[in-house]
Amino acid sequence: MSRELSEMYRSLAADADARDLGVPEVLRHQADRRARLRAAGSTLAVALVVVGVAAGTQVVAPQSATVPSPAGTPTPPAPPSPSPSVTGGSASPPASPTPPGRSPGTTATSPGVTGAAQPRTPTSIPDRAFFRLAAANQIGIAPEFRDLEVLPNLCGARYSTEGAIVQRRTRNVVYKLPQNPGAGYVPDGTYTHSITIYRAGRADDLLDELRRAVRDCPQQERPGDSAPVLSRQRLLTDTRYGDESVLFEMRRPDQDVNGDPTGVEDVRLIRAIRVGDVVTILWEQGWENTSSQRAQVDADSARAVAAVKVWLG
Repeated sequence: MSRELSEMYRSLAADADARDLGVPEVLRHQADRRARLRAAGSTLAVALVVVGVAAGTQVVAPQSATVPSPAGTPTPPAPPSPSPSVTGGSASPPASPTPPGRSPGTTATSPGVTGAAQPRTPTSIPDRAFFRLAAANQIGIAPEFRDLEVLPNLCGARYSTEGAIVQRRTRNVVYKLPQNPGAGYVPDGTYTHSITIYRAGRADDLLDELRRAVRDCPQQERPGDSAPVLSRQRLLTDTRYGDESVLFEMRRPDQDVNGDPTGVEDVRLIRAIRVGDVVTILWEQGWENTSSQRAQVDADSARAVAAVKVWLG
C-alpha cells in the first residue's frame, strides 16, 4: 500500500471516531419520522388542490339557494302507507274526507254550479191553470166554477192536509165521447175538477192519506135511487202523471129509474195528480147512469197536468 493511501485511511478513521453515529433503533425512528412528514406533505398538497378546484367552481357557477315557501302555506303531509287488508288482498285506498257540515254519501256542489231551480209555491190559482177539453169532447156547455166536494166520501175519512191548504178552486166540466154527436145531444159524463195549492212539502202527504183512505175502505153503503147500495173501492195501477198520482175506482150495482138492478155495474174513476206543491183531481161522475171510460179519463188527466205545468212555468 502506498504511503498516500495509508494516510487517507488514518484520516478517515480519525474522523469517524470523532462522530456519534447512534444505535440502530434511533436510526430507524428518524427514518420513520421522515417518511411520515413526506406523507403529510403530500396529503396537504392534495387537499389544497381540491379546495382550489371547489372555490373555482363556486365562482363559475354559484350554488342556487332554496326559495322558502310563503308564510302560512301548509306543508303537505306525506301520504300514509296503505295497510294490507285482513284477508290478505290488496289494500283499499283511503276514503276522501267528508266536507264539514255534510253527511257521508252526499255529493258536494262545486261553487258557482247550481242545480235545477226549484219551482216556487204559488199563492193563487188563475183560470188558465185549468185544462180545456179537446174539440172532439166539447158539447157546447162551458165549464162552471162551483164550490164542490173534491173527493167522494170514503168511510168518513178525514185528511189532515186540509189544514195546509193555501188556495183551492173547483169547477164542473161536462163532456162527450169523441164518437158521439156534438152540441144539442146528451152528454156522456161530467167531472168535478179541482186544483189545490198546499204549503211547501204537504202535497205529497195528501196523496199518502188518500191511498190509506182507499185501502181502509174496501166497501161501504152509498145512497141509491130507491135504497142504499154497496159500493166497493180499490186502488188501480197507474201510469205516473206529474210528479206522482193516485188512481182508484168505485163500483156499485147499477139501478134503473125504478131502483131495480140493471145487471151492470156503475164505475167511477178518481185520479189525484201532484205537481210540486199543487194537486189536481179529476173525479168522473158520469151522466144518467153512464160509467167512466178509462181512455177518456187518461186523456183528460194528461191535459190537466199540461195546463198546471204551463201555469207553474
